[in-house]
Amino acid sequence: MTHTIVKKTKIATSLSLILGSGLLFPVHAQEAKDDVEVIQVTGIRGSVQESMGIKRDSSGVVDAISAVDIGKFPDTNLAESLQRITGISISRNNGEGNQVTARGFGPDFNMVTLNGRTMPGSALPGGGGAPNSRAFDFSDLASESVRAVEVYKTGRASIATGGIGASINIRTARPFDAPETGFTASVGAKALADTTNRVGDDVTPEVSGMINFVSDDEKFGFTFSGSFQQRDSASQGAFVNQWRVNPFDGSIPQSPDPSNPASGDAVVLNNAPAMGQLFAIPSDLRYFMADRERERTNAQLTFQYAPSDNMVATLDYTYSKQDLFEARAEQSIWMDDRYFTELTFDDETVKTPIHITQERRDLLPRDLGLAMQELNQVNENKSIGLNIEYFVNDDLTLEFDFHNSSAEGRPDAPYGTWTNFGLGANVVRGQGADFSGDFPIMLVDYDDVSRGNLNPNGVLDQADVGTSILDMNYSLQDTEITQARIDGAYALDSGSVHFGIESRSMESTSLQSLTRHTMGNWGIENPGELPAGILTPLDLAKEFSDFNTSGIFSQGFTGSVAELGAFAASEYGFNLVADNPFATNRTIKEDITAVYFEIDLDGELKGMPYNLLTGVRYENTDVTSIANISLPSGIAWEGNNDFNVRFGSAMEDVSVDSSYDHILPALDFDIEVAENMIARFSYSKTIARPTYNNLSAAATVSPPSGPTLLTGGATATASSGNPALVPLESDNLDLSFEYYFDETSYVSVGFYDKRVKNFIGNEQVEENIFGLRDATAGPRAQAAAAELERLGIPLSDTTLFNMVAAMENGVDYTSMTDEQFEAAYDVLPNADDPLMTFINSKPVNNRAANIYGFELAAQHFFGESGFGVMGNYTTVTGDIGFDNNADPSVTQFALVGLSDTANLILMYEKEGIQARIAYNWRDKFLDTTSQYVNEPGYTEAYSQIDFSVSYDFSEDLTVSLEGINITEENARRHGRTSAMLWRLDELGARYAVGVRYKF
Repeated sequence: MTHTIVKKTKIATSLSLILGSGLLFPVHAQEAKDDVEVIQVTGIRGSVQESMGIKRDSSGVVDAISAVDIGKFPDTNLAESLQRITGISISRNNGEGNQVTARGFGPDFNMVTLNGRTMPGSALPGGGGAPNSRAFDFSDLASESVRAVEVYKTGRASIATGGIGASINIRTARPFDAPETGFTASVGAKALADTTNRVGDDVTPEVSGMINFVSDDEKFGFTFSGSFQQRDSASQGAFVNQWRVNPFDGSIPQSPDPSNPASGDAVVLNNAPAMGQLFAIPSDLRYFMADRERERTNAQLTFQYAPSDNMVATLDYTYSKQDLFEARAEQSIWMDDRYFTELTFDDETVKTPIHITQERRDLLPRDLGLAMQELNQVNENKSIGLNIEYFVNDDLTLEFDFHNSSAEGRPDAPYGTWTNFGLGANVVRGQGADFSGDFPIMLVDYDDVSRGNLNPNGVLDQADVGTSILDMNYSLQDTEITQARIDGAYALDSGSVHFGIESRSMESTSLQSLTRHTMGNWGIENPGELPAGILTPLDLAKEFSDFNTSGIFSQGFTGSVAELGAFAASEYGFNLVADNPFATNRTIKEDITAVYFEIDLDGELKGMPYNLLTGVRYENTDVTSIANISLPSGIAWEGNNDFNVRFGSAMEDVSVDSSYDHILPALDFDIEVAENMIARFSYSKTIARPTYNNLSAAATVSPPSGPTLLTGGATATASSGNPALVPLESDNLDLSFEYYFDETSYVSVGFYDKRVKNFIGNEQVEENIFGLRDATAGPRAQAAAAELERLGIPLSDTTLFNMVAAMENGVDYTSMTDEQFEAAYDVLPNADDPLMTFINSKPVNNRAANIYGFELAAQHFFGESGFGVMGNYTTVTGDIGFDNNADPSVTQFALVGLSDTANLILMYEKEGIQARIAYNWRDKFLDTTSQYVNEPGYTEAYSQIDFSVSYDFSEDLTVSLEGINITEENARRHGRTSAMLWRLDELGARYAVGVRYKF
């Protein structure tokens, strides 16, 4: 421990009042010099003590994680540190924390600031699609230069709006934070080992360093910090794209007709659903193998200048970049409804077929899907800011702050962000799936003889494989925030007054396109076409080490999309470039003007010290939603139930303006009812703005799921935004009690209640969009249906397409196979076809809900033993859940992200040894109400154990060992029942050995 003598002047007193109110004025070295003795405790105990001090001394409910020793933040990832805080849970990507949920409110509904400045977010969706999120990705920032992370769970007038769940402030190191003048520096290196890695480097580097300088006269200083990390990892898993849920009417949709022998034998139903009972049918079953590379670069440069005792200027620049690459192989079977032979259902209230078998009959043999996919993405963040503090006199302090910050997610390859290169092999005579366990078993009755153009050796090899469809998805999101703020504080005899005005402009642009090229088409018309050796055989059974894979069809391949794409571009005559017109070209602008007034008082009430912080914030927001979209030219019918939206060169510009304003009061009161026992009461009104897609001025359309001549109604879907949406509004109530019984020990219990209105629901309207027409229901389709009936050929989506194509092109219906019709012809709509009816989903503010819960926390170090413990438990309850037994045709509104969480951390620090082992648990929660149409998605309960241990060889040299997810827990999602698998990810542990030296 070191001892520092500090002085407390009137200016420092004023500043401490400002800090106590929660305004994020940076502290500099001239705040204090003599008179008061401050004991600085370093290491784990020092960090815990500082975090507890922030919690105790702040108005309202505030939690924090601090790093007294710069470069020794408790976790390698900020999100993984935040999950230790009561009420905070995280989402993970590739086993690593990236986004935060606070008290049940997901990433889009929490405000993230960097040194008090609103930060933009840029989150590209996996697998293509339009970027929609406001969320900040914590994995973009390394932890080495982070001084503290503060979580404000109650609103206050002086904090920028946008966080209903919480406002999270990241504080970085600044020169005048240093305890001494002159140069100080540190450098660190880690060797990272990810146990999941397959093809990358088994050990990858992380290097970091920091330089800090403060002049002897304490008038000038600068801090530079930088880090670079490479991570190579992998994961494997299984997923289902669609579970089609319907009430049972005695038959399976499109199953064989017992009265028509040509349609096949009737499906055998074991433990069949009761009449009217809901049952689910999967569309497919897919395995994936993903190899990933991530490079993360961070840098921050900060200058501080104090020309006099009355002024401090801070200029800082923060930069972060992630380069992401993923090579993924996928194997799949598609389960067409009409080929089922036997289904065995479970005993759940929504029946799921846990054993499925199919025969291909007239499609013998059918294709096995063997797609190769690739992610190429860059996330880049930049922020530059200027802060000037001016101490006008002993009572008045003014602060000016300006920053410009941007976040961009963009493609890192000419063929887009996410590319799907379709491959297949016509080797499936029969197929099936076993969903009775945690891991689904894919069953394939293999046949490489019947087609006659494959390599008939009974083994899946490259000679059996051909191309199908190439999809190149382009996604980009660029968000920029410019913010200027003037804050003031005036010291009173027993408190202070705070006031401020803010102007904030946000502009976010989202671009998305899909460029599709037909190669061997859906029927895999050219098996054996690929260059020798371009695919690498894969034994799937050996890749899934945590599950019983007995009976699995394990033959597959991996390959390079870049190499396959170069071959296909040359072979089929196209450019390997994602260059289609943008289906989404959207810009959302928000101009926010705010003023606030806040008063902070302290005193005694019947001998009990109290603090009162109350204020009001007024905000006006002007919204402009601009869409520049490529108009669809038509929906092409490409084969049986395969459709594709095609775009022409015509563009449409749409711009819609709206505005709203809010008055947001806040009150925090705490009183020390007995020595070291603090009771708190807080009330606030907060808002969270809609996601960008909901504010879009444009509509997007999806192709139909089948010919409407057969389905008899609207099957195509569309979605459109609503720029007139207003933010969610929440009335928040917090009650808590805290007992601080030692310098690093406390227990607390709290209750919170959030009454939220303006949740966004959906209205579904049946209407035509863009004048698109339906080729499956017009005169050509009707004539084809009549001709099929005349010939005695059963009507199906396949026979209807074939006959339309045959009649339109003057071809004999019997002269071509189904696959040949599919490969040779597309049916395009014409003026005689009827307008297509879409089920258009539009967002509206029409929901209200109540979220409430309890937070329990405790922390204690056991004397001088070196041992300590931290623990917390949070309950999150909502009054609107998802009804799993409800009609699947009805869109449900339900609260997502609600789950109980718990943490337990054991600590030890003595004689240079620092050790922590942390257990984190999150209960099952609903994560979406629209995984497929109106189907829910649940993330199953997950727990993880992490540890870190370090040893100080000297005051300057430290070595460390860290482990993340050391028990190698896996992640799983399901639908209405646990048997309705959505996704399973097999994950692993990662370890790091490090060394850090301070100069």
